[in-house]
Amino acid sequence: MTMRVRALVSSCLIIAAVSTAPAQTGGRLVSDTLHAVSLEGNKYGDNPTRAMFVYLPPGYDSSQATRYPTVYLLHGFQTSERSWVRGYAGFSVKPAMDSLIAAGAVKPMIIVMPNGANRLGGSFYTNSEATGNWDDYISRELVAYIDHKYRTIARAGARGLAGHSMGGYGAFALGLRHGGDIYGAVYALSGCCTHFSSNLGPISGPIWESLARLTSLADARDLPFLTQVYLALSAAFAPNVNKPPLYVDLPFEEKAGRWRRIDAVEEEWTEHAPQDMILADGDHLRRLRAFAFDVGTRDELVAAATLDSMDVALTRARIRHTYEKYDGTHTSGVGLRMITKVLPFFSRALDAQ
Repeated sequence: MTMRVRALVSSCLIIAAVSTAPAQTGGRLVSDTLHAVSLEGNKYGDNPTRAMFVYLPPGYDSSQATRYPTVYLLHGFQTSERSWVRGYAGFSVKPAMDSLIAAGAVKPMIIVMPNGANRLGGSFYTNSEATGNWDDYISRELVAYIDHKYRTIARAGARGLAGHSMGGYGAFALGLRHGGDIYGAVYALSGCCTHFSSNLGPISGPIWESLARLTSLADARDLPFLTQVYLALSAAFAPNVNKPPLYVDLPFEEKAGRWRRIDAVEEEWTEHAPQDMILADGDHLRRLRAFAFDVGTRDELVAAATLDSMDVALTRARIRHTYEKYDGTHTSGVGLRMITKVLPFFSRALDAQ
């Protein structure tokens, strides 16, 4: 039996088990908040007190001596932590985890869903002088808070990190910075922004032109979706606190009717691009217990070719990983992947001792 066939059979068995599992009432969804010192004083006026949801598995309240592995689940651009509990792409954390645990398809785990949104639509979970130190918030403050308040197994080998789209980028980038130290396993779904292209194409050219002419944050709300993404990326990757009201440096500028690349800003973008981070930070990925990522072949926002390139770069660097492409768009397969791939992946990979 080939690996592909085995994977298909395994997925079918998980779906069948979940669909026939008895309803669970023991799992509990907690709404929580944390005041993040690392986000204080950000230039966009975003509230440093951040909301989150925490899923506690069946038996958490009755078995006071038991500790659990933890998965941090990062959401995408222009969404929030609520997407994971409201049926995002066919997936809701509580019914999914309750059924998977009841079916024996995954072991009990704590799932933490932080809010990574900001005034620009998304933080990209990155330290920035403009948007705040989001990496520090997620990987330092939030992890410390969760380990203190909830009965986690407080070590890297029992701590996982996953995300979709912008959250997939966060899984890549935070894994590259903290793999083995804070996180023991990483799974990125349709991770965006893995490589910076310095070529102005028919899509990116008009985007940079629109941003170069933008004079207020209020006007940014009327920008097309991809243009808003590039503005948020600029604030995360190339902030400039001396250039209000946007507080960004753009990697291109127009002079005498022609666009030219700004090398210093391009270098900042490259330093945040996961594929380009492998050379300097690959050892963190090598220290992971497990590392996986995927993308839909019909993804309209994240080209499968960009993750093919990530796969090649990781293979050349001899970093152990699993990469899968599946038939789906940017969101159409996320719910099924979470149930049949992502949560079982962490159940196998994370230390529950």
